[in-house]
Amino acid sequence: MKDEAAIHHARQMKPLATFQVITDTHITEEPQHIHNLHLERALTDLLSFSEGSSGIMHIGDVTDHGRPGEYHELHRILKSYRTLLPTIRYTLGNHDVGIGVVEEHPADLMSMSSQEIHAWVQEAMAKSAEAPMQEEQLGDFWEQRLGMFLEETGSLAPYHDHWIDGYHFIFLGTEQPHPKDCEMSSTQLQWLETTLAEKAAPNRPIFVFLHQPLLNTVAGSMEEQGWYGVKQDTELKAVLNRYPQVMLFTGHTHWTLDNERTRYGDDQQRPSMFNAASVAYLWTDEDEYLEGSQGLHVEIYEDRVIVRGRDFVQGCWLEGVEYTVSYPVSREVESTL
Repeated sequence: MKDEAAIHHARQMKPLATFQVITDTHITEEPQHIHNLHLERALTDLLSFSEGSSGIMHIGDVTDHGRPGEYHELHRILKSYRTLLPTIRYTLGNHDVGIGVVEEHPADLMSMSSQEIHAWVQEAMAKSAEAPMQEEQLGDFWEQRLGMFLEETGSLAPYHDHWIDGYHFIFLGTEQPHPKDCEMSSTQLQWLETTLAEKAAPNRPIFVFLHQPLLNTVAGSMEEQGWYGVKQDTELKAVLNRYPQVMLFTGHTHWTLDNERTRYGDDQQRPSMFNAASVAYLWTDEDEYLEGSQGLHVEIYEDRVIVRGRDFVQGCWLEGVEYTVSYPVSREVESTL
């Protein structure tokens, strides 16, 4: 009862700041494709509760294949909302820059289980390995795909950070065109160490965004499910674990928000991690495709952060999908200015 009373009290207060998290829009070149229609519906719904927001954080797979025509569609959709919605900031997804997703998906993708899709990705990678690109060709491909993503989204680099309304927002991303996973350099990991330490304090959350989840954390990332995907999983966990005030938001899995693993980590001694579902389409605990569109709304208060799940198609809050992360965290963290 005490926890419920505390949540009710927090709701009566005006949050210090809010932001929204969307992911996996998978925009195609077809204006009437369900993915494109779902993004339009999501943006319309966001208008109803994002006034004064610190921003919309998009955590990857903006497009389905990283093609110019898909970015054209993205901008067509966004044009009507640019002056109405808060700033959208972007994270790299494997579909935006991955070499294995240049070709079309199998026609029956939506009827395949996650294991079958994983097997398809592995087969595509194996075929690529049989006739691999020369290093120079691979470099050219990466530069072209990354350059297009940065120009079309207004991002400055594969990883970047922003101070917004007094809070630190950090975006991580792959540095190789892997068809499914994230490949982080030692330089990025060291940058993350330095960036996390900037003005770090136990009573101030740090918000981190990455497309792929870490192994055995949120929904879809269990080893048997196959949708984890950070090559430097151990190293990244080691960095993040030094900052229990971190809240990490990931996409990639498309898993629905109404499951027991939407949130990982709830003991104030390690970072909290959240699955952000997908705008384009959803995946279920029964390992099945589900037509739908979901995302997260985040409210920041003096002593806690509340994360709520949103159904963009129905335009309503998801019952039971609400999480509270309390601050300060239980461990002191050195602060550098």
